[in-house]
Amino acid sequence: MKPIPVTMRQIDYVIAAADGGSTAAAARLLNVSQPSVSMAIAKLEAHLGRPLFARTSGQGVALTSYGQRKLGEFRTLRAQAQQVLAGHSPEREILDLGVFSTLGPRYAPSLVRGFQETYPNTHIRLHEENLDTLSDWLETGQIDVALTYEFGLPSNLEITPLADVRPYGLLPGSHRLAGRTSVSMAELLQDPLILMSLPHSRGYFLTLAQMHGISPRIAYETGSVEMLRSMVANRLGVGLLATDIPHQTAYDCQPVLRMPLVGNLAPHRIALARSGRLRPGPLVDLFCQFAVHYFKA
Repeated sequence: MKPIPVTMRQIDYVIAAADGGSTAAAARLLNVSQPSVSMAIAKLEAHLGRPLFARTSGQGVALTSYGQRKLGEFRTLRAQAQQVLAGHSPEREILDLGVFSTLGPRYAPSLVRGFQETYPNTHIRLHEENLDTLSDWLETGQIDVALTYEFGLPSNLEITPLADVRPYGLLPGSHRLAGRTSVSMAELLQDPLILMSLPHSRGYFLTLAQMHGISPRIAYETGSVEMLRSMVANRLGVGLLATDIPHQTAYDCQPVLRMPLVGNLAPHRIALARSGRLRPGPLVDLFCQFAVHYFKA
C-alpha cells in the first residue's frame, strides 16, 4: 500500500488560508510562521498539479475555481478524519444549515427546534445570507444544506422541493382597496411599490409586474421583510411579498393587510439545496427527510 502523500496539516493550512484570505492570516490562526503555510500549500499544489490559490497584489490569496471545488472536499475529509481519530462517536452530530435571510424568521427556528427535539443528539448551526453567498458556501463545504427559494439557484445544486408559496400584495390598513377580498396586479401597482432589494427577489417581483404589462413606480427598496412591512403600514407605498407572514401589524403596531392577488402568478418554491458534487453525510439526508414532513404537516 502506497503512503498518502498529503498530510492533514497541509489541508489545515489550505482551509485556514481560504477562510482568512491570506497566508499571514492562516499563520496567525494556526500559530505558525507564514513561510510554513506558504511552503505547505505549494507542496500540496505541486502534488495536485494545479494551483489552489491565485496570489493578489495586496499579499492576499483567492481560491481558483479548482481551489473552490477542492476546498469542500478538504473540509469533508477534515471532518471525517476528526471523527475517525476521536475513537468514539461524538456526543452531538453537527449540521451547518444556511438560511436565506427573508425565509429565516418565518421557518428556520421552528424547523430547527423540531429537528433537535426529535433527534436530541444533534445540533444545528445557522448561517443567514443571500442566495449567491449560500450557493458559494454549499460548493465550498462551509454549509451542509441551505433552506432557500429555488428561484435563481445554480443548476449544479441538488434541490429538494418543500412548498410552493404564492406571492401576495401588502396594503396599509387605511388603503382604498382594504375592503376587497383580492386585487389584480394592475390595481395594486397603481400605487408606488416598496421593493425587496435582494438580487433574486428583486428580479422575481419585477418580472411578475412585467408579465402583467406593468412597469411599477418604485418608491423605496429594502433588503428587510419587516422594514418593507413597516413602510407599507405607514403609507409609503404598497408591497409584494412571498414569505408567508400571517400577523397584521408591523413593528410599530400600525396595521398592514395581506391582500391575495388574482391572475396567473409564478409561485416561489421553498426548497433545500445541497451540493451536487460533495457527498452528504447521513445527518444531511435525515434533516432533508424531516424538513419534507415538516412542510407537509
